[in-house]
Amino acid sequence: MRSNDAFEAVAALLDYPGSQRLLAIIEYLMTAEQAQITTHLPATAAEAAEKTGFSEDIVQEALDTLVRKGVVYPRRDPGSFRLAFDALMLHDTTLTARDIDMVKDRKLFDLWEDFSMNEQYVNLGKKYAEFPQPPWRVVPAYKALEGLSNVSPSDDFRELLKLKAHETISVIPCPCRLRKAGIEEPCDHSEEDKHWVCFQFGRGAVYAIARGAAREVSAEEALSLVDKIEDEGFIHTWTNGTNSDKTMHSCQCCQDCCVLFQALEMVGESIGKVWAKSIYEAAVNETECEGCQDCVERCHFDAIEMFKPETSGKGRKKSKKLKARVDPEKCWGCGVCVLACTETKAMGFKQVRPADHVPAPA
Repeated sequence: MRSNDAFEAVAALLDYPGSQRLLAIIEYLMTAEQAQITTHLPATAAEAAEKTGFSEDIVQEALDTLVRKGVVYPRRDPGSFRLAFDALMLHDTTLTARDIDMVKDRKLFDLWEDFSMNEQYVNLGKKYAEFPQPPWRVVPAYKALEGLSNVSPSDDFRELLKLKAHETISVIPCPCRLRKAGIEEPCDHSEEDKHWVCFQFGRGAVYAIARGAAREVSAEEALSLVDKIEDEGFIHTWTNGTNSDKTMHSCQCCQDCCVLFQALEMVGESIGKVWAKSIYEAAVNETECEGCQDCVERCHFDAIEMFKPETSGKGRKKSKKLKARVDPEKCWGCGVCVLACTETKAMGFKQVRPADHVPAPA
């Protein structure tokens, strides 16, 4: 197989045949020999050696290198390997690889940014737009629930984390935010190259830890991170259902960098295609609101606007002082705005959907 043919074959396996942008990424990540080996996966080193004509030692060394880079993955079958399921998986694992360097690998970050923003995200947006129901949901900030009664464990992020205490838990960089940091356009909420806030659970966590992409944490450490996550204004997400056994990861998201936000925006669709709202909604105590606009700056959904209310009495003039107002259609009930209102606590939460809004297992 010619060198270029091998690279193009890998691009085709990732569902982007003919993509020059993805081809450039593949050529950065592997040699022609490694690409040829990759086209024969899934396989063991011995099976791939037989198919390619390379020695088993050469194949095994290539596979070990590609595992470290996040290009190929060990399968459940002992000694067997496979290529990434798709280009998004390749993006996420190669940008969180153990040996990734923010300076040395600047070209890789640039290549992924070019491919993501000019090719992949539009395709993903179209795919997400076809989801029959949101696969994930927003879980409100637990601090925003203070003072509310009958809060379900399904709506308390700390309680959801406790349900995963029997599994391996890891924290891992957000590849979306890391890519932006790599091209010197860092997220406004976090320095992703310095600390991580996204969680993986179970087998996914074990794999990420083994390849050096993630750090194992105890349940207690995971819980201690929640305050930091909420202070930085991230949105908790979870599998859209009450069965936490199916939850393999929990992203802490923001509008700045998230693939879901950006991909759906590119095709003119709502984030509601992938995220269900929480059962809560932000509400403003207009009397207490001093118009600081901290809630507006914090909101990821553009759900809060400032307005001048009418004064009481004769003439009913517009007040000179701005007040916050929530658009119920745009509010996803994440609670980030509630935490921003620290001075007057004019922003609060109210339950607007029933508890069974979160679907139970079928």
